[in-house]
Amino acid sequence: MREKIEKLKKRHKAIRARVQGTSEKPRLQVFRSLNHTYAQLIDDDSGKTILSAKTEKDEGKGKKENKTEKALRVGEDIAKKAKEKNIKKVVFDRRGYLYHGRVKAVAEGARKGGLEF
Repeated sequence: MREKIEKLKKRHKAIRARVQGTSEKPRLQVFRSLNHTYAQLIDDDSGKTILSAKTEKDEGKGKKENKTEKALRVGEDIAKKAKEKNIKKVVFDRRGYLYHGRVKAVAEGARKGGLEF
């Protein structure tokens, strides 16, 4: 397990060396835990989070959604919030995760919501 975490950290470090967010084009960072998915727009120049979105236990009560469908909804939600703040372009930071599953769903949801990256 330690080897897997070390590889993830190595990929994350390589990605962060190339990806930089600004106030005009913030960084869309995705984090996935065991049960939830989080996304946030970060301005690296000032070191502040502009806005964020996450899956919640209460959202979509009565609906049977898997984690990937919830992640798609997180991407759409962050795109909607970004539109309200007049943010159209972002830089995607997958944070060392492979681009499939929930990470890909967040990206697709954000594109569907109108963000460009």
